[in-house]
Amino acid sequence: MNVFNCLKWIVDPQLYLFCVNFVSNSDTTFLMLIGYVSDENYCALNDVAVEFERDGRTVAVIRSSPSGAVNGDISEGQYRIILVKNGYGSKHVMAQVGANDPLQLRLLSNSLYGYAWPKWVKSGQKGELRIHSPEPYYLTLWRYGLKKELVQRIGWFDEHGPCPNLQRLPDGDFSQTGVGWNRYGFSKKYKSNGECKKHGANTLQCTPECFYQSQMAPEQTGLYYFHAETPSGKFLSFPWVVAPASPQAPIAVIASTNTWNAYNNFGGRSNYINPTKLPPRPTINSRLDLSRYVGESNIWSSRNSEYSPLSFDRPEPFNQIPRDVEATDPIRGRQPCHLAEAEWRLLAWLEREGFTYDFYSDYQLHSGLLDLDAYKALIISTHPEYWSKDAFLRVRKWVFEKGGKLMYLGGNGIDCEVELPNEATMKCNTWLPNPNGVLQFIEPVEGKRYDCRFHFTVGSPAELLGVVFTETGVATSAPYKVIDASHWIFRNTGLKNGDIFGTESQHERCPGGASGHETDKRTPASPKGLSLLARGMNINDGGAEIILHETKTGGAVFSVGSITWTASVMVDKPVSKITRNVLERFLKKEKKRNRSKV
Repeated sequence: MNVFNCLKWIVDPQLYLFCVNFVSNSDTTFLMLIGYVSDENYCALNDVAVEFERDGRTVAVIRSSPSGAVNGDISEGQYRIILVKNGYGSKHVMAQVGANDPLQLRLLSNSLYGYAWPKWVKSGQKGELRIHSPEPYYLTLWRYGLKKELVQRIGWFDEHGPCPNLQRLPDGDFSQTGVGWNRYGFSKKYKSNGECKKHGANTLQCTPECFYQSQMAPEQTGLYYFHAETPSGKFLSFPWVVAPASPQAPIAVIASTNTWNAYNNFGGRSNYINPTKLPPRPTINSRLDLSRYVGESNIWSSRNSEYSPLSFDRPEPFNQIPRDVEATDPIRGRQPCHLAEAEWRLLAWLEREGFTYDFYSDYQLHSGLLDLDAYKALIISTHPEYWSKDAFLRVRKWVFEKGGKLMYLGGNGIDCEVELPNEATMKCNTWLPNPNGVLQFIEPVEGKRYDCRFHFTVGSPAELLGVVFTETGVATSAPYKVIDASHWIFRNTGLKNGDIFGTESQHERCPGGASGHETDKRTPASPKGLSLLARGMNINDGGAEIILHETKTGGAVFSVGSITWTASVMVDKPVSKITRNVLERFLKKEKKRNRSKV
């Protein structure tokens, strides 16, 4: 029996809604589960008004329960569904009710979010600004080097309609496919269903001519941030990686954009929260509901084929940097200490010390847009955990066959392989065996021991970096102790064997020194003949190992094995001097060999 049909005789709309809500809330045992309503973090939304229309008539108005559930006695079929909740952007969608799994309806809070698309470009290329704001906003573009430099005042953004800067979320698991902002109502170049009139559903083929709000990338390479400010004082910043139109400097620096995406849980998923896919029901309480906290096995116990993609086409709240923070300030917060803000400290140091560099994304390295042969040195830093197979093989060949020089100024590097089918999509091959609930790197069938997740699918990163992340020392920090003070990396530091250095750090999550947060050590896969130069003093033998190895072709790799190194380079004199010594050595022109006959 459709109980709502019994209420059709009620003429007064307010009385009708009262009766509908009374019936819905008094006894739902006979009502169909239509779906769930959740926010941008996949948290359940209570008391959302959900109206179902068919043929221009209201069939039912239902309010979501504390679990976000929408229960109702309506027939199956196509409906226009309208969702309204205070503090969230209202929306309406067309959806089929009852034929498949429960609907996953998503609402976006009246927060300030934004990102540039693509998230990395070359100088002179255009990107699109995709911003969600409940208010008008003023937009500026800044370059983050030694100081924040204002590059352009872009202007105020608003429109004639009420709250015209509000975007909408796609329903379902948009962490896989992206939010696709600016496609709905922002531009006549898109249809009402979000498809581009020129390129159809494949919006990855869209060119700048399809963009709603475009911005030309500046001529100078580097890390850029857009700043959005509202009349009420809300502030938003988000990054933009600008590579050079062609190689300009002797140094190439990689932004760990794959790692940024792996940790980005906008939409309710990252490689750390619901890594395979969204669960059937939204989160009510993280500590009670998420497998990260309540599961018996580790979050990566599923086989690689079970991990759904993670889209780059999403805002990255973790990468926001407060308006008043400068490169000389401490790094505050859990995520800023290992993502873009921490990488910024290295860029600031390079500029302070007078080194010029070109800046690239992980994807530009993966795709070959970055020509390694044009550079004397390549720097990866902070937390370059997620790499593609192509990037790894390309850099390894450059170092071992072409004499390339690599500086690894980070920790937990190249630990997990990612697949990058296009610049919008990333899939993590993150399977980690978990027999009997114990996390380990032993393949359960062969019994062979591996160094990390990347080792399972490609090879040990120690083959290139000389070191690999291990659990010992995790979430601790300490100074380093010198092992071989005679080595040239310690030149003019005044350090002797047994001395400690790296005591100063901007890293507030794991304060204590330059060896920390996550640390790497040598393994049997490390190249023979490498030099162990210093070791971190972290508890339980968890200190990072500083190594250098040189190849027969003149290539070299310098590794510090610590996430917190870049948080010390601006404030610790020995760390700064060691980094400078290595970089100057790597940039030094090789003396031509005497080819004259004897």
